[in-house]
Parts: sequence; structure tokens; C-alpha cells
Amino acid sequence: MSLKNMFKRELPSDPHQLIKEISSIIDHTNLKPEATLKDLESTCREAVEHGFYACCIPNFYVENIAKQFAGQVKIATVAGFPHGNMASTVKVKEVETAYVNGADEVDVVANISLFKSGLYSQAIEEVERILDISKSYGGVLKVIIETGYFSEAEIYRIARELSNIGVHYVKTSTGFGPRGATPEDVLIMKKAVQGTATKVKAAGGIRTGLQALLFYLLGVDRIGTSSSIKIVKDLEASFNVE
Repeated sequence: MSLKNMFKRELPSDPHQLIKEISSIIDHTNLKPEATLKDLESTCREAVEHGFYACCIPNFYVENIAKQFAGQVKIATVAGFPHGNMASTVKVKEVETAYVNGADEVDVVANISLFKSGLYSQAIEEVERILDISKSYGGVLKVIIETGYFSEAEIYRIARELSNIGVHYVKTSTGFGPRGATPEDVLIMKKAVQGTATKVKAAGGIRTGLQALLFYLLGVDRIGTSSSIKIVKDLEASFNVE
């Protein structure tokens, strides 16, 4: 595949516009276990200030954050994090609780063990139940595949089956798995969801402006990172933007 065919976007002629566009698809994330409540509030405040799409924070703090920032920035959280292997009833309740407490979006980890065991129908059925809940609350559901555990063929099949049931996004990684997002993963996932309404989110190990720019050019619809501000500063320096 040529570079021209790989890239789904072209660089805007105005670097200010480029940085604005990349910022607008970033989920500014803080899921560090040692993050304090003050840190989590700062994450969402930074998301508002820099025009990031969402702030993504742990589920337990969603209600508090939603009261402070609802209407200013999208509130995202995670469920089944980071391994996706808890009881299905627990995972479903976790997702529902997030929406009840004010989350706009939930990034849920698929059951990696079921997929690795070849039990695709069981893993997909769990996601279907969660998707029904998301739709009932008008929420957005992103399903984390954790691509580092799977072969290219498995990534394609999982992303394809998830797109066939209508999940809003398929996502590469938690950032706590064996590796983060790669261009190869994104290209496979983009191909898998082609012809459906499902979008692609790249996350895990995206820490520099150059990395974010590459994923933007590859056509991802969302970028998850805890290095959002550094990414913006990198891009400003690269394009001599003040």
C-alpha cells in the first residue's frame, strides 16, 4: 500500500487549523491509579481550556466531574478496565452506572480471554448488552480490543464483528496492555469497519506531536492520550506556531 493510499486526510494549509483539528479529536485522559482528585479535576479543566473533545477519567469520579463540567466538555470514562475479564453482570452494571452519573461516553474493554479462547459469540453478546444500555442513555460506546494480544487476522475479525453490531467506536488499546496503538493496527481496523458507521480510536503510547499527526493522517476519528498538552506544544514547535 502506498503512502498516498494509507493517508485518509491531507494536511490543512493553515497550521493553526491543523492543531485545532487534532486537538478536537483528543480524549484528554487521566487513568493513572495514583492520580489525586485534584489531578482529575485538572485533567478536565485542561480539556476545556485546550479544546480537546473529552476528558476521560475513572468511573468513580464521573458524578463529581459531570456536576462541574457538563456542557463544557464531553465526559468519558472506562469500564471493565483494564483487562475486561470480570463477570459480565458487573461490567454491564459498571457501564450503566457511568451513564446514570453523567458520562457521555464509555470506553469498555472487551473480554480478551473469550476472544482468545475462540468464543467470539459470547464476547460479542456481552458487548451487545452493553451497547443496548449505551443507546438507552443516548451515550457513545467505544470498545477496546487491546490489539497487542491479537494477531492481524484476529484484530480484523474482532473489529469487523463489533462494527457489524453497530458499536460507535473500536479502540486499539488501554495503555496498560503489552503495547499501545500502531499504524498497522489502525489500518487493519479502518479496513475492518469500512462500510459501517463504526469509527476508530487510537490510544496507548501516543505521546508526541509526530505520533498524533501520523494517526490523524491515517484517519482515526479519536485519539486517546494523557500527553495531550505536550502533543499540542510539539505541533506548535514543529509548525512554528505561537
